[in-house]
Amino acid sequence: MLTRRTLFAAASGIAAAAVSRSALANLPEPAYAATGASTAPPALPGSGRPFNPVVTLNGWSAPWRMKDGWKEFHLVAEPVVREIAPGMKANLWGYNGQSPGPTIEAVEGDRVRLFVTNKLPEHTTIHWHGQILPSGMDGVGGLSQPHIKPGETYVYEFQLRKSGTFMYHPHADEMVQMAMGMMGMFIVHPRDPNQYRVDRDFVFLMNAYEIAPGAATPKVVEMTNFNLWTWNSRVFPGIDPLPVRLGDRVRIRFGNLTMTNHPIHLHGYDFAVTGTDGGWVPPQARWPEVTIDCPVGAMRAFEFDAVHPGDWAFHCHKSHHTMNAMGHDVPTMIGVDHHGLARRIVSLIPDYMVMGERGMADMGEMEMELPENTLPMMTGSGPFGPLEMGGMFTVVKVREGLGRNDYRDPGWYRNPPGSVAYKWPKT
Repeated sequence: MLTRRTLFAAASGIAAAAVSRSALANLPEPAYAATGASTAPPALPGSGRPFNPVVTLNGWSAPWRMKDGWKEFHLVAEPVVREIAPGMKANLWGYNGQSPGPTIEAVEGDRVRLFVTNKLPEHTTIHWHGQILPSGMDGVGGLSQPHIKPGETYVYEFQLRKSGTFMYHPHADEMVQMAMGMMGMFIVHPRDPNQYRVDRDFVFLMNAYEIAPGAATPKVVEMTNFNLWTWNSRVFPGIDPLPVRLGDRVRIRFGNLTMTNHPIHLHGYDFAVTGTDGGWVPPQARWPEVTIDCPVGAMRAFEFDAVHPGDWAFHCHKSHHTMNAMGHDVPTMIGVDHHGLARRIVSLIPDYMVMGERGMADMGEMEMELPENTLPMMTGSGPFGPLEMGGMFTVVKVREGLGRNDYRDPGWYRNPPGSVAYKWPKT
């Protein structure tokens, strides 16, 4: 039985690495990200049908090769080290060196061949979540296929029957494997590149981890008390912003592989819900929102015209999901004066800090000592001070003058004179 201690260490064993070179000789070369945990800019397809590529938040899209009319990809299931945010790294499982794995992009009608090599210490499979395909390619271990044992490579082949937003993840020991970060996005573009065309198309997956302070490996048996709520296995301030050119038509797609729903909210805009698990919402059936709830195992997509310049908060509206490394057993001390007790404790523990008697806002400015490889609950700074955010939070940065394919962080927004809330009376 895998224990928490051996879960990551065992992955470096002989069984996990025993994929022979001869077995891989005729496969597409598995690709690894050159950008680390940063968002890779979109790359236009070099072969196959044309499409407008997506931008994976803090991720990248997998390359492919064309062979005999098939679009071939190669995914390697393996242990990875993921930087959750600067100052913290986690021992996870993923694909091609990252969790989540690379986004797969193809076009409706493509025939795809996906090689999956297992470098984990246990068997695995991949389920192509939402795809219409033959039963034997569905990736449920024991039901639709044999398990992929350590050191083995399996092949999935099917034709993409519809466009939309999909995911991939294991259906083998999935409580462990998804809790360890094994998942990825699968985007199928319309056959006509002008159908549902947008200027910027962002994608990410929501996942969650329970990693004890000072530890680096998730507690895989956790069901409810997660302390790291992530987008693409990153938390704020480690989640990149979404740079948008003023006037762009923007689409944001996301999938949910956590254990709860997430009401995703964008400030400064209303948007149209344009995609669900079942595919595209016809234009006449779309509805306006400012918050869209995404259930477990679901995908959603929305679109808006970026006509309001500024830095706009984008986050899950469950307040605990915009915090890092939360301790759920901390008592509520609001209104309790414990400075007398604190003075006695300080005589024994000089670094002791009074916390919580006026709320938790002070934590945004505290620089209290933390266990190694642990993030503060509230972190990150903006142009006006501490942002008091973590977890599922980032910023949509709408700017005039960005280049069409410029996805660099433009910095903080400079508000026009007279357009910032101010203290009364004026001084």
